[in-house]
Amino acid sequence: EIRLSLVGSEMCIRDSCIAFNAKADILSVHCPVGCPSSPAGNDLVFNHVYALSNNPSTKFADWVSYEVDIVNFGASPGRNWASDPLLDDTETLEKKDYKKANSTLNIDRGHQAPLASFAGSRYWSELNYLSNITPQAEGLNQGAWKNLEDAVRKGVKFRDSLYVITGPIYKKAMKPLPEADEPHTIPSGFFKIIYEPKGNAVGFIMTQDTPRNVNYCDKQVAISTIQEDVTFKLPVFKESNSVLSRLGC
Repeated sequence: EIRLSLVGSEMCIRDSCIAFNAKADILSVHCPVGCPSSPAGNDLVFNHVYALSNNPSTKFADWVSYEVDIVNFGASPGRNWASDPLLDDTETLEKKDYKKANSTLNIDRGHQAPLASFAGSRYWSELNYLSNITPQAEGLNQGAWKNLEDAVRKGVKFRDSLYVITGPIYKKAMKPLPEADEPHTIPSGFFKIIYEPKGNAVGFIMTQDTPRNVNYCDKQVAISTIQEDVTFKLPVFKESNSVLSRLGC
């Protein structure tokens, strides 16, 4: 099996690296209209079921892209947290850093690419890499955010997938994890863009303090608003009521 990572201006496959044009488009099966740009200094990782751009300063992925395909659904296999073998330990948080996060701050380990969407995949363990995890308020992770992820799964059919780009937003200072022993930046919110292969799309933003019982449909925003809140360039999308309808809104 071959997994890829991009570090700086090099593409690495196992121990061999070649130079590449940092300004080139990033193309992947995980993002059929093109992936977002990857900020300078980030590591761009292509796993079997998702792609991500890991920010070593915040310690979290700036974005994660993936396909929601019914063939990957299945019963939850569990949460076996592990470090991403393609990234240095200093570039993401570690399992021990989340100790007491829930008991003191009501913070969950929030999957960016959700485990439930890949529970039937042979590569489900990649969803539990800590590079795919971001601290997320318990009420958000178990409320409107989870309900939106459930709606995406309900909105797909055999050979009729939806695609997602998701990631953190940093608009105000948040308390750090109490047991983390390296500098990190907790997101104040999260975005999610859900789209069809030809680019018909709808966007959402939810802050960490979103009440558990909020209707996710009420959190829809223009994709241009998401672009204003992130530091990387998003692909070109077409706002679509048809995608919103597929999500039950």
